[in-house]
Amino acid sequence: MVQIIPAREISLDELEEKFGLQLASDTNFFREWQDNLPTLNAVEKQAIERIKSNYFNLNKRRFMSEEAVKMVVLSPLLDLAGFYQPPFEIETETAIEITAEDEGLIVKGNIDVLVIQKRLWILVIESKSSKCFINGTRCRITAST
Repeated sequence: MVQIIPAREISLDELEEKFGLQLASDTNFFREWQDNLPTLNAVEKQAIERIKSNYFNLNKRRFMSEEAVKMVVLSPLLDLAGFYQPPFEIETETAIEITAEDEGLIVKGNIDVLVIQKRLWILVIESKSSKCFINGTRCRITAST
């Protein structure tokens, strides 16, 4: 029997478990996407540090909603990367369906941001709130710098 889960009701932990997602910490992961990149200048590095600081500062006191994550982190990064300028186009809340055929599981929802260049998907972003659940109990994600 096929099970359909709304994307807004699934946590990152559940996605990792059900779809076998893993954090890739190998610096050679997608090496072809890392070669010949422009070097960040001092202003860009400072902007990235500020975005990171804003996130950790706001997340320290309470859970951040998905909308807050988009506003505090995603929007400034997209601007810094130049994705609001030609030749790129932005689509938001694009419907998507992810299927794990072996498990009979379908996750339906919307991609938060889709960056397109000439009909080619350049960047796909799905942000999540900073809350998590372990065995049905809400937990808090914390980070230190």
